Amino acid sequence: MSDLVTGEAVVLDLQTAKLPSRALAIIIDLLLEFAALIVTTLVLSIALIDIDRAAVAAVSLGLMVFFLVAVPVIVETLTHGRSLGKAALGLRVVRTDGGPVRFRYSLVRAGVGFFELITFVGCPAVITSAVRLDGKRLGDVFAGTVVVRERAASGGGATAPLPPVHPQLLQSMGRELVAMDLSAVPEPLWLAIRQLLSRIGQLDPAMTQRMSERLATDLAGRTGLAVPHGLHPAAYLGAVLTERQRREWTRAQERQWRAAQAAHAAYAAQAQAQAQAQATPVPNSVWDDRPVRVLGIPAAPAPAAPAAAPAPAAPLSLEKPAAPPTPDSGFAPPA
Repeated sequence: MSDLVTGEAVVLDLQTAKLPSRALAIIIDLLLEFAALIVTTLVLSIALIDIDRAAVAAVSLGLMVFFLVAVPVIVETLTHGRSLGKAALGLRVVRTDGGPVRFRYSLVRAGVGFFELITFVGCPAVITSAVRLDGKRLGDVFAGTVVVRERAASGGGATAPLPPVHPQLLQSMGRELVAMDLSAVPEPLWLAIRQLLSRIGQLDPAMTQRMSERLATDLAGRTGLAVPHGLHPAAYLGAVLTERQRREWTRAQERQWRAAQAAHAAYAAQAQAQAQAQATPVPNSVWDDRPVRVLGIPAAPAPAAPAAAPAPAAPLSLEKPAAPPTPDSGFAPPA
């Protein structure tokens, strides 16, 4: 057994693969890859018989890189660390924290493996795996991965199911779960419990029992609820984790309800304000001589004062106007 420690300081009891099983898995993978490379090269050489030697060399190099580097990367990425050789021997590539490998991990492993397994005929890989206790080769060291066993030596690959739980035991435990205080449980412990329960179908039953007991003891010491007699520790962990998720879901629903109520109150206040604004009377410009500006329409100018009426003309007369008076000069006009 080799203890793999996660980033949250949780120890995973996973059995690492040693040199013989890893070498056999690599040999199976390389035989399949070289067989596919040779068949594809023969088919292309027959189909492209008229091309020159430079093109043949370029195509051969491209096929070698594809089958010896790209194919292992694609297979390990899609199968989460299980190539055909590893699947035949019950092995899997995982991260050093126990998580599944992704594209960048597989790319580093395949890139380094091309030189240590093919260029140097596997000598660096054999030396590194024989010296290290975890059996890592150089590709695993640079990528931060390790090859572990998925099947126990005598388990036949199947994991024993959890023992059945009596309904009365779950019913009595449910009342205690509702009143349990979960505030003292740290987040790393919850993460370790989730990781264990998600991989419980991939671990050995004895390993599952040990890890479940260790986590259940730690959880019971922080919550004050001991593991009931006759209940599997993994079932206890699952019940407590379910209760925490139920509380988180309830709090999330309450937050959504409060947000909806606040939005409804804000909308009602805005609608009431708009209704009051529309019901406000508009001043009448007839009774108020000040100009009023309503809805952006410019105010009409105030009416001008009425002009004074012109004086009436004198009536026409048909009489001959009198002669103007003459001055007294002693001269009389002739009659």
